[in-house]
Amino acid sequence: MLFLNYFKNTFLFAFLCLLLGGIPVRAQILPGAQQTEQYLPLLQNKKIGVVAHAASEIYTNNSATHLIDSLLAHRIDVKKIFAPEHGFRSREDNGAIIKDEIDSQTQLPIISLHGKNKKPQPEQVANLDLILFDLQDVGARFYTYLSTLHLVMEACAENNIPLLILDRPNPNGHYVDGPVMEDEFKSYLGMHNVPIVHGLTLGEFAHMINEGGSLNNLLKCDLKVIKIKGYTHQNAYDLPVRPSPNLPNAKAINLYPSLCLFERTVVSIGRGTEQQFQVYGHPLFKGDFSFIPRPNFGAKHPKLDGEKCVGKNLQNHPRLNRFELKWLIEAYAQFPQKEDFFTSRFAYLAGTKKLEEQIKKGWSERQIRESWEPQLTQFKTKRKKYLLYPY
Repeated sequence: MLFLNYFKNTFLFAFLCLLLGGIPVRAQILPGAQQTEQYLPLLQNKKIGVVAHAASEIYTNNSATHLIDSLLAHRIDVKKIFAPEHGFRSREDNGAIIKDEIDSQTQLPIISLHGKNKKPQPEQVANLDLILFDLQDVGARFYTYLSTLHLVMEACAENNIPLLILDRPNPNGHYVDGPVMEDEFKSYLGMHNVPIVHGLTLGEFAHMINEGGSLNNLLKCDLKVIKIKGYTHQNAYDLPVRPSPNLPNAKAINLYPSLCLFERTVVSIGRGTEQQFQVYGHPLFKGDFSFIPRPNFGAKHPKLDGEKCVGKNLQNHPRLNRFELKWLIEAYAQFPQKEDFFTSRFAYLAGTKKLEEQIKKGWSERQIRESWEPQLTQFKTKRKKYLLYPY
């Protein structure tokens, strides 16, 4: 099987325990990939490219099958796999340059979309009749699977190839919050004028991209979405497989949008520990809780490697229903060398230079949040047009 046992540990164990214990929510929610009757007929007698990673799984009868294995078992003509950041097996560090390869078990070529190019090239899609897209997102603007979606849609539109998305729940889809991206700071970390937490599934976001004129030359993609059954945006949905190496559990995924801005500061968010995106700290902070980053799976060169970081443990924090700003403000206030706190490209994560300036000027959390409101309100109105699921 293509799927790595490593990724089944925490998530799949919890998944089976909940399922066998009679918890109904996840049992009632069927991601697009599980609805084979909806999409297998659309793939017959076609040459298929598949955008997938370790979390592209199908769950039936308390067992898991990777999408690629399922397609091959149904004799679908899969020609190649396209892999996002972290690679097809979701092992690689964030930002790692990943090379193309041949899968050792299926002999299928794996085209990296986080290597020498991030967008499928014409020669890479020339022999394809359709591209199937199945990535598990977490609902943050800077989580790069969203950029992969955009660039795959663009390649499909430019090369007249239909795109079929197998939609999956957004574990942070229950709220919309944070500063809205400004044009000046668009990059691969954020290609759209949306808040940090946008509250859309990738299927919904794809419709917004398509209808909003976001693709090159105002092109439109021939797009179809296999919707999630039984899902609403208020469902608390724990992912059965970690979507990337440093999001090991539901708590990390829920905290990720709020803690990720620390990535462009001097502060560690626990890469190099087993508490990634559930803690934060720095050697110059004071307090009772501490951790020491060391190289590990998903963090070969963690920030503050080997140094004792003092800070906060958020593992028992209640589920967030908003982008939490207070930790960033408190950390800046506590750090003695203010001029060194923010590092380069912080604005590309925040989506604006204003947030850094506001914190440096001592704005209160309330004042900062109020400054977001006009653009947030505008986005929430726009978002409603593209919702596929109740909110």
